[in-house]
Amino acid sequence: MTSATHPEVAALLERAHRIGSDPRNTNYAGGNASAKATAIDPVTGRETELLWVKGSGGDLGTLTEAGLAVLRLDRVRALEDVYPGVEREDEMVAAFDYCLHGRGGAAPSIDTAMHALVGAAHVDHLHPDSGIALACAADGEKLTAECFGDKVAWVGWRRPGFQLGLDIAAVKEANPRAVGVILGGHGITAWGETSQECERNALWMIRTAEAFLEERGRDEPFGPVWAGREPLAEERRRERAAALAPLIRGLVSTDRPQVGHFTDAEPVLDFLARTGHPRLAALGTSCPDHFLRTKVRPLVLDLPADASPDEAEARLRELHAEYREEYRAYYERHASPGSPAMRGADPAIVLVPGVGMFSFGKDKQTARVAGEFYLNAIQVMRGAEAVSSYAPIEESEKFRIEYWELEEAKLRRMPGPMPLATRVALVTGAGSGIGRAIAHRLVSEGACVVVADRDAENAASVVQELGGPDAAVAVTVDVTDEQQIVAAFGAAALAFGGVDLVVNNAGISVSKPLLDTTAQDWDLQHDIMARGSFLVSREAARMMRVQDLGGDIVYVTSKNAVFAGPNNIAYSATKADQAHQVRLLAAELGEHGIRVNGVNPDGVVRGSGIFASGWGAQRAATYGIEEEKLGEFYARRTLLKREVLPEHVANAVFALTGGDLTHTTGLHIPVDAGVAAAFLR
Repeated sequence: MTSATHPEVAALLERAHRIGSDPRNTNYAGGNASAKATAIDPVTGRETELLWVKGSGGDLGTLTEAGLAVLRLDRVRALEDVYPGVEREDEMVAAFDYCLHGRGGAAPSIDTAMHALVGAAHVDHLHPDSGIALACAADGEKLTAECFGDKVAWVGWRRPGFQLGLDIAAVKEANPRAVGVILGGHGITAWGETSQECERNALWMIRTAEAFLEERGRDEPFGPVWAGREPLAEERRRERAAALAPLIRGLVSTDRPQVGHFTDAEPVLDFLARTGHPRLAALGTSCPDHFLRTKVRPLVLDLPADASPDEAEARLRELHAEYREEYRAYYERHASPGSPAMRGADPAIVLVPGVGMFSFGKDKQTARVAGEFYLNAIQVMRGAEAVSSYAPIEESEKFRIEYWELEEAKLRRMPGPMPLATRVALVTGAGSGIGRAIAHRLVSEGACVVVADRDAENAASVVQELGGPDAAVAVTVDVTDEQQIVAAFGAAALAFGGVDLVVNNAGISVSKPLLDTTAQDWDLQHDIMARGSFLVSREAARMMRVQDLGGDIVYVTSKNAVFAGPNNIAYSATKADQAHQVRLLAAELGEHGIRVNGVNPDGVVRGSGIFASGWGAQRAATYGIEEEKLGEFYARRTLLKREVLPEHVANAVFALTGGDLTHTTGLHIPVDAGVAAAFLR
């Protein structure tokens, strides 16, 4: 026995990566690829035919060998003899488990039959915009013949499954010159006897369709420009999007909280600037991969781009209520007693003429991909309208896909949400020390984080540590500057749809005796921490109230907020100010579901930006010890005799916001290893 990768599998993976890395070929996690070859059966010692095919839920561009399902071809083909017919074809998915080779690798997808039954060594099933445009054109079968001649056949719409695999296999047998098929309402399938031939045929189909649409397509497939719906100037467009995002996010989170994504890509803006967009948007998307992510249709704001903010808000609220009623009616029209329960009636895509597209999901990646899929749908509509008219599959068929029990089973297999899933946090001073540790803890618990720091380089570095833009974004902000704070929250709205959790952590420390403390020292200390946290909290409250989803504001204050130590007047007075802000804001914001709490650390030396910037040397001099011994000194004077690290402060922030302390506000949690003089009374 050997663990070496089979040569045909290696070729399959290389092909998948090349094809999947180009969005013109297929969408994220869409399509699949396979290879058939012989390998030694370790039980019998004889060669047996195997099928390697991308498993359920994988992505071609990042596919690994572990993401392939491995099945015995003789057993899969034998399923034809027990196939109970199209009305019971879903039963065949469970039967694939009895065809696995060894442990079988990844879970087989619904498209496994297509790959197994088609008589070719290599098969690719893809969702290119150009192919779907032909597949969703009113006269798609005729256009397919005009585009490809007899080298590509047409297969009418059929839901993915065992019968579709039989249909494609039969079409291939009946059309020996064909190198692939257009699947009505769906996508393309190509094949070849080698991996290279299969890839060449798939790419030929895609590029030929692109050229056909370009050469045959009419100008302005979406109609003429609609006066008043043209794109706003970029700066104004982004400002409008940042203002609308929290409102829209709050609306689409009626059934469950959502994370947002925004794009003002040119194809989106052009689509929304044309007279045909209301008609086409109402028809909805067609490819199953599209509407599973985007829902059957988007919500479209039907106002001019320069409508007043109040008018836009009022109309969005009206349209959202109408959308929910229409979606429930759609569900009730098609649901049967055995259908899965309705998953929620809020839109996943919201289109605003002149501004762009807002997309939503359970996390940033899901929201971003939903937007990418609707962009694919726009390109599909453009292609279909250019050479014919866009004719997606029937609404009843969309429902059968959206509420397919097999899709429901896939959702049930997914792990449950993490404690901070769907929550967006903004942490000030997050480029180092305590703030950095807080950002890491919040992301590890499922939150998206806006890393706000004066040092742009540090903030960007932390974002990379956290996993990049699907987990975190960096904003450069001086918390003494109102406009920079507003801009930071605007960036958060554009990146994630809004903000739910704010940590006031930014700070400095001026450690001097009273007579050495200048008015400038006092003002600087208070500007950054007292005034800065007030400004941040005020902007956070504005956004949270618009979202109407509640929220958390956490102040990282200090033991010094309640303990009177020597040579520390400016810093300690500022911390006392912050501590009382917690109480004041808890009392004021509670009616909006916004909880305000504080964390009182002490002696956080290791990794601290404040201690490294001179505060450590000053405190060490005050206590008459060496600076490198400061952490040990603070630990020795505590009740627990333990040094406090940034991670311990981050743990307290999570304890306050992670979901267990739902009825707690106005609280300060000491994180000082036990300083009796700072006990809260």
